[in-house]
Amino acid sequence: MTSSSRRNFSLGLLALGGTAACSNGIGSNNAPEIDARVDATLSTMFETYPDAQQLAEKAAGMLVIPLVTEAGFGLGGGFGRGALRVGDANVDYYSAASASAGLQIGAQQYSHVLFFMTENALLDFRASQGWAAGVNVEYVFRDQGDSINADTTTTLSPVVAVVFAQVGLRLGATLDGIKYTRIIP
Repeated sequence: MTSSSRRNFSLGLLALGGTAACSNGIGSNNAPEIDARVDATLSTMFETYPDAQQLAEKAAGMLVIPLVTEAGFGLGGGFGRGALRVGDANVDYYSAASASAGLQIGAQQYSHVLFFMTENALLDFRASQGWAAGVNVEYVFRDQGDSINADTTTTLSPVVAVVFAQVGLRLGATLDGIKYTRIIP
């Protein structure tokens, strides 16, 4: 590993550590706390994006990650916790851990909801190892962000991903992956 790549790796870990202390449920597997955050996140999404309510009504299930914290400088990572909701009940709890590499700098937080539009997509997710790989070009500045995403979750199965409530300062073009892991609160 060259000194430049070691420095980028070290700075990425430092940035991630700095944002990990933010209020995203790190260190808390408490089911009632996660449930309350999921409810608040869905309420905010439906209020901000009313069409999402129709999407939710048609979905077989939704994975709601109320707050994902990401940071990177060359290399980066992110983390959040949430729940898989089927109907009106949270049936499983998941963590989402991501890693990225590419031209990137900064940190951001956002809410993330995956809508599983068919029973098969929901069953495939629950039976899978939980990986999704993708390529992103994005910018985030304060509470406005824009991104162009192509990932294996949305292109190979009937799953709709909604990312909203982005805050932070992050610029980049990255190759990234995310791992959803079932947790027991």
